[in-house]
Amino acid sequence: MSENQNLLAEQRRALILDEVRRRGGVRVNELTRKLGVSDMTVRRDLDALARQGVIEKVHGGAVPVVEASTHEPGFEAKSALELTAKEDIARAAATMALPGSAIALSGGTTTYALAQQLLDVPDLTVVTNSVRVADVFHSAQQSGATSGAGTGAATVVLTGGVRTPSDSLVGPVADQAISSLHFDVLFLGVHGISAEAGLSTPNLAEAETNRRFVHSARRVVVVADHTKWGKVGLSSFATLEQVDTFVTDAGLSADAREEIEERLPGLLVAGRIADGDS
Repeated sequence: MSENQNLLAEQRRALILDEVRRRGGVRVNELTRKLGVSDMTVRRDLDALARQGVIEKVHGGAVPVVEASTHEPGFEAKSALELTAKEDIARAAATMALPGSAIALSGGTTTYALAQQLLDVPDLTVVTNSVRVADVFHSAQQSGATSGAGTGAATVVLTGGVRTPSDSLVGPVADQAISSLHFDVLFLGVHGISAEAGLSTPNLAEAETNRRFVHSARRVVVVADHTKWGKVGLSSFATLEQVDTFVTDAGLSADAREEIEERLPGLLVAGRIADGDS
């Protein structure tokens, strides 16, 4: 029962956050009517979102937090957001990794979710600059070795480099390692993606490392939930034209889907799209 309640709370908070960002602010009484829950429940949800640093509470409601273009949340803070969306995206993106292929996974909480979906794909070679992603495969291999089920396990190459707040390894060491390799598919998490700025991040060193990833990949697949669309970090590292497929979730608006489809060869929306958004 508690798991269902947690899921409902997560869904409610995702809806509230989307409403705050879309409208620039909401009132508690509006949310109680829209969501069909009590005033106290809405206030608890706003408290939880405020603790995550994604909204600011004001008298009678909430407004979005305006992030500086250099602000980079830590891995734990980001991992608590858009959980269902990330799982939907990860399941959809995992179908693009063929057995025996060489793939790259950048850092981020969405690529972390994707790594867990890739454990059943045999004989992958995985290059990553994410400590968290590498740990997913390492833990699976340790379990497989113990149970005798390690056949077909991924070969994992973890780049060196300097660790960022999001547990990615960046800098000259990572850049040199990535530049000497070639990948069939790059699965790339992003801080922000927009028509004007392309793919961007608040971390200058991470921007350069991601740039090397893009240049070394035959196919670039961006995995990012709908809240990343329209967001711009300090440094751009790729244009939309360099992206082959954008895998996102059903929270992306119809207008945004239309704009992306005009600019990208592939858009994959994971999860169920509401009838009114089609």
